[in-house]
Amino acid sequence: MIRIGMGTTCVYPLGVETAFRTASELGFDGVEVMVTRDETTQSARALRALADRHGTRVLSIHAPVLLLTHFVWGRDPRVKLEKSAELAAELGADTVVVHPPFRWQSGYAEDFLDIVRATASSTGVVVAVENMFPWKVAGRSMAGYVPHWNPVGMDCDAVTLDFSHAALSGVDGLELAGALGSRLRHVHLCDGSGALDDNRVFDEHLVPGRGSQPVAAVLRSLAASGWSGSIVAEVNTRKARDAAERRAMLQETLSFAQTHTSAADVTPAPPATEPGPAAGPARSSIVRSPLRSGGRRRSR
Repeated sequence: MIRIGMGTTCVYPLGVETAFRTASELGFDGVEVMVTRDETTQSARALRALADRHGTRVLSIHAPVLLLTHFVWGRDPRVKLEKSAELAAELGADTVVVHPPFRWQSGYAEDFLDIVRATASSTGVVVAVENMFPWKVAGRSMAGYVPHWNPVGMDCDAVTLDFSHAALSGVDGLELAGALGSRLRHVHLCDGSGALDDNRVFDEHLVPGRGSQPVAAVLRSLAASGWSGSIVAEVNTRKARDAAERRAMLQETLSFAQTHTSAADVTPAPPATEPGPAAGPARSSIVRSPLRSGGRRRSR
């Protein structure tokens, strides 16, 4: 069953209670909580109370992996991931979203894929590695994430597809979804208008349908295949002039998801060829992660 949720980041800089209230009033199936310095986002008791108050549920937890959350739950990124999964399990949420490590997190990066697998196994929660994007400094690409920004070639069991990140990477979201196959377990619903090569340096997180990504085609394909998981709105509403415009943007996002996952709109998708865990995609516009050594599971 496909669930359509809303991320707490959709109402930033407003608080988490506003997110729960908005998601419930608009008719989303639940909420994805970004763990931040706000202690409410770190507490199962507080989040459960919010969900009960607004008649909704927590679908997923986004681990505190942003630079702004550097000191949340200490400085050890492994602890942050483990605590996120424990929080999700306590709330009955089935997924944790995590970014690949920053390149300077050397110890964590070396063991990242083993840590992801061990955390998922010990908590029973899906840990879905999110696709990110390359960095550019003075016009030159640099490795911001290790083992790579693109999880296609990673030996991980679950991936989150973010369309805004795909746009920044110059990657077609439909091809990325096909390359991931059954490892695609979670979706961040948004859009983007172009890649870093087009001098776009910001992660846009547009309302779906307002960018260049084939978002509708991916949702139709997932629905036609019987895919089960959460499609979570993660759109930037900070430019909204008032609360009414913010709600309209989120309502448009929800309606987009409902339209393109409804039985009336869905057409059967051609079977996709799923690559092996270290195989790159068949088409050249998907960048393969260079994981012939450091990205594979390491024998102990």
